[in-house]
Amino acid sequence: MPDAVSDLPHVDKAALPEMISPARTALLVIDIQTDFASPEGLIGQAGVDLTSAQIAIDRIEELLALARKVGVTIGFARVVTSPDSDSIALKTLMERRGRPGEEAICRAEGGGADYYRVKPQAGEIEISKLLYSSFSGTDLDAQLKARGVDTLVITGLTTDCCVDSTARDAFHLGYHVFLVSDACDAYDEQFHIHSLNAIEKNCALLTTADAVKAAWQR
Repeated sequence: MPDAVSDLPHVDKAALPEMISPARTALLVIDIQTDFASPEGLIGQAGVDLTSAQIAIDRIEELLALARKVGVTIGFARVVTSPDSDSIALKTLMERRGRPGEEAICRAEGGGADYYRVKPQAGEIEISKLLYSSFSGTDLDAQLKARGVDTLVITGLTTDCCVDSTARDAFHLGYHVFLVSDACDAYDEQFHIHSLNAIEKNCALLTTADAVKAAWQR
């Protein structure tokens, strides 16, 4: 198994500009919100080290700024929940694990679902979801296709959960999928590495924030 992200195969930088042409590409930002990314959110308050997540968000900010300049479609996805909308399957899973109540994250009331550090601008795609995949129960696919998008550059949290689920569903829907390996993060480095490894082997190509910026600057 790979010991570091740098050990994983990444797409050739020279070939990347043609693959992620701004005219047909969307930059997708997943779950950069208070409960998942802020020290004041539920994950941060539980004592999880969010240092690597903050570094990933730094890179997402850079990618957003450039994407907006060159005309890349931008989409934001976030989890927004309420007690009435909680998944029965998720509630039951947590109960069976002996951890009832842990599904109560990213509540619409209380600020946990709020964007953190980044947020959509007027005219950008924005979807709310209840669970992991940005496509499940949303109109993200329709919005992307209406804009002529067939390629996704995916960033966000967490690599092993919502990023993974979104990437796999995107591939099943016919998109060309790229994961920005240093603009995604998990709360465990090994989860991050192994998830990238599994996704790359099955449904996506890996790239880096610097490579994407170089491609779009051309």
